[in-house]
Amino acid sequence: MLSIDLNCDLGEIEGSEGETLDEQLMMYVSSINVACGGHAGSPDRIRTVVERAKTLNLAIGAHPGYADRVNFGRIVVPMSLQEIHDLVSQQIQVVSQIVKECGGRLHHVKPHGALYNLAATSPETALAIADAVQAFDPDCYLVGLSGSCLPEAASAVGLRTLHEVFADRNYLGDGSLVPRSQPNAVLHDAAEIAARAASIVETGSVPAIDGTRLKRKCDSLCIHSDTPDATVIATAIRQVFDERRIGIRAAD
Repeated sequence: MLSIDLNCDLGEIEGSEGETLDEQLMMYVSSINVACGGHAGSPDRIRTVVERAKTLNLAIGAHPGYADRVNFGRIVVPMSLQEIHDLVSQQIQVVSQIVKECGGRLHHVKPHGALYNLAATSPETALAIADAVQAFDPDCYLVGLSGSCLPEAASAVGLRTLHEVFADRNYLGDGSLVPRSQPNAVLHDAAEIAARAASIVETGSVPAIDGTRLKRKCDSLCIHSDTPDATVIATAIRQVFDERRIGIRAAD
């Protein structure tokens, strides 16, 4: 039986609406990436998410990003490699400490937004992030865009890596994500996303907008909590996975 990790970024949308959404999405995924207080989130919100995730036995990861709430961490902030290293270190420490206080252990780190995309194409940035994670916890997984620089950097420093593919994002022919500033960057049709997710798991490939199919190792599939109707999308994915006998579980 095929199985895959299904992850979701949580703790990003403020207020009771965001908390309710987090609770709903946790019912469908096997791992979560918790906003660390940079692009979104706060210590109280982190604790709320972590406590709930612990009751569901979900794998809990840190989701560090540029400290730029105005742009939700989706615009590159000029920083030195040492500053990126320190940013990642500080943010994962916040989440890890709360996870520890709740009786758990940090499972993985997944950079957010523009930092994630920069690490996908910049070997130096990827290495700065990988070094920060390795120095913090060499047993932690590092999640990165499949086929990009980040998984390569993780392997180079001896970290375990999770190659990630996005179920709700379109790809360019070079394997990068279509920038959110361009049309059709994000998929919205739940049935289409669910069918696409199952196909990625079954075929090991993802379609690009130019019609080519990109062969990609896929250890984890991502859905976004800030995509409209995220819960509807998650429900559709679980339904299709059940029909096709695809299990959902986090990496050991």
